[in-house]
Amino acid sequence: MQQQKRQRGRPKSQFTESSAGTLQSLDRALGVLSAIARADRMTLTDLSLAVGVPTATTHRILTTLQKRGYVTFDEERQDWLIGIEAFRTGSSFLKRRDLAEIGRPVMQLLMEQTGETANLAVPQAAEVVFIGQVETQNPIRAFFPPSTRTAMHASGTGKAILAELPEDAVRQLLTRAGLQKFTENTHTTPADLFEDLGKIRARCWSFDCEERYDGMSCIGSAIFDEFGKPCAGVSISGPSIRFDAARVPELGAAVAHAAAEITERSGGARPKPT
Repeated sequence: MQQQKRQRGRPKSQFTESSAGTLQSLDRALGVLSAIARADRMTLTDLSLAVGVPTATTHRILTTLQKRGYVTFDEERQDWLIGIEAFRTGSSFLKRRDLAEIGRPVMQLLMEQTGETANLAVPQAAEVVFIGQVETQNPIRAFFPPSTRTAMHASGTGKAILAELPEDAVRQLLTRAGLQKFTENTHTTPADLFEDLGKIRARCWSFDCEERYDGMSCIGSAIFDEFGKPCAGVSISGPSIRFDAARVPELGAAVAHAAAEITERSGGARPKPT
């Protein structure tokens, strides 16, 4: 019996060209959904231009998504919004997220870029609680064990979070906790603190120059949740001698970038300027 010749190479794909077209349609649909999510709401014409898909095709995508509850149409304003099913899908991600786990690779890179210890902390009343850290290899370095607490008004991370809160909320916290003096550089009056918070809000990063510990400095930036509220902060800390005036803006930009990256990876969003 003649032996059947063995075929070489990869087996023929079970997917036909028509099914490949279906994947392209899925890619377009996800692009439409993402565009609406970024903009909050969009008209058909604007959406078609944003995703680079013909208007008729975009409309078919929208009506399909609408049928499954992923988008909804506002008859009065004649534009499209995210639907309840998209929210439910996103919520399943939020249930499993772990900020410390998500933030660790970003903090590792931040430590490598700056040469300073990277920290992650969350607010609790008028304090921040450290929940994660990636230590630098420098022999002289900052160290905050998990669960370490420090006053928000004397912390790089704490001030970064305070700067993103409404002023009345900050005043309530300060009224209850006060402005304890830790060093000669600690903000001990509301006027001084609010002036600093204004600068922090404008540049998106804070600078704690020996406000908690003599000889130690810290730069922090806020992390936001899915509602645009500050829920945590990332920072770098180390000996003040390594935080000279010429280097601080560069370090601040690196920390702000890390905070934005953790915000995005955890499903959060920085609020839009008003």
